[in-house]
Amino acid sequence: MKLQASLGDRPATVELRREGNRVFADIDGRRYELDIRESSERLLLINQGRVFQCRIDGAADSGKPFEVWVGTSSYAITLADPKRLRGAANDAGHGDGAARITAPMPGKVVRILVQTGDVVEPGSGIVVVEAMKMQNEMKSPKAGTVTSIAVSVGSTVNGGDVLAVIE
Repeated sequence: MKLQASLGDRPATVELRREGNRVFADIDGRRYELDIRESSERLLLINQGRVFQCRIDGAADSGKPFEVWVGTSSYAITLADPKRLRGAANDAGHGDGAARITAPMPGKVVRILVQTGDVVEPGSGIVVVEAMKMQNEMKSPKAGTVTSIAVSVGSTVNGGDVLAVIE
């Protein structure tokens, strides 16, 4: 997964791949291989025998800042998925005024956050899809009314499948 990030005011390109408890990260060309251990409120990151205790305050929603604590140091981080942002802009621009919320990749629907007829704002969560052990919240790119929900909890979806429509 390739993301655009900012650490404070410093932009960075981040590429992540997870295999079980191992995460492979490429941050602006610097490669990291981390073991991750999760406890109730914290993460332990192990890199070349060094252990870092981490805590995340806030949600890592695309485009919204959140705080990451490593030991006693705090970092304000913002992540954005360029593919999702591009897709949201394209969906919002349909000639008929409808925004089609689509699955970014194959996965399983684990939550539906709205009902047909609900009024939503830009960035409102619509459907949560789990893919490769990661949950992705699909958000509305525009204000409007949910006119249809094409999936149900437990459904398997393919990349590009329409999950919901906002008008």
